[in-house]
Amino acid sequence: MIAFPRGWFITGTDTGVGKTLSSSALLEALGQAGVRAIGMKPVASGAEPDAHGMLVNDDVARLQAASSIDAPASAICPYLFRLAIAPHLAAMAEGREIALEPILATYAALRQRADIVVVEGVGGFRVPLGPDFDTADLAQALDLPVILVVGMRLGCLNHALLTIEAIQARGLTLAGWIASSIDPDMLAAAANLDTLHRYIDAPLLGHVPYLPEPDANRQRVAAARHLDLGRLLGNPHHPPGTAYVTEHNSVAASPD
Repeated sequence: MIAFPRGWFITGTDTGVGKTLSSSALLEALGQAGVRAIGMKPVASGAEPDAHGMLVNDDVARLQAASSIDAPASAICPYLFRLAIAPHLAAMAEGREIALEPILATYAALRQRADIVVVEGVGGFRVPLGPDFDTADLAQALDLPVILVVGMRLGCLNHALLTIEAIQARGLTLAGWIASSIDPDMLAAAANLDTLHRYIDAPLLGHVPYLPEPDANRQRVAAARHLDLGRLLGNPHHPPGTAYVTEHNSVAASPD
């Protein structure tokens, strides 16, 4: 039986670099391999009411759709704000305050139901969540290995290396990184990817190409094909799309 990590904390070199696509693709790949995995978004900014008056955030909805365990938005996102601005500012606008304890409680509850919890951060690694509390503090409190999503665009080398320094300064493990192509016109993209490969002392878990697919489900499935799940779970020879034995299932069936 494979000893799964408790989960991963997904961070990015910036906002808008493909964290949600990478997180949902990872959940998709885990589900296809028979692993009970669920996504978590501790804090989300930018929500609109649906037909029933319930606030809906696109990132949260994508994580829900990708998870192999059903859960309402409130069970995976303890802090959801209307304004699409920095979380601490969005909280202030609503007269609220983000606290660590409800986030840790949410994570603990999800861990009871899943083999792996994929926790997607907000923005980059040092986004303020309160007067003396940021996403780096959150990652440290969760004590999860970190996966870095590198948005492949001009400036990504500096952003990636600085973020890795910040991760290591917190005593956290960099489990791997994902190259996320967000600029289809990026010059010297292959050379930048090669440079990152040489400088980053952690496995490249996949290179997600630019995927202008309007359907979120098809986009997620397409992105999952570019991730190396075996590397992440410590089995580089594990064939893609086959099952793992999990603590919840004595034998996890391979997907059709």
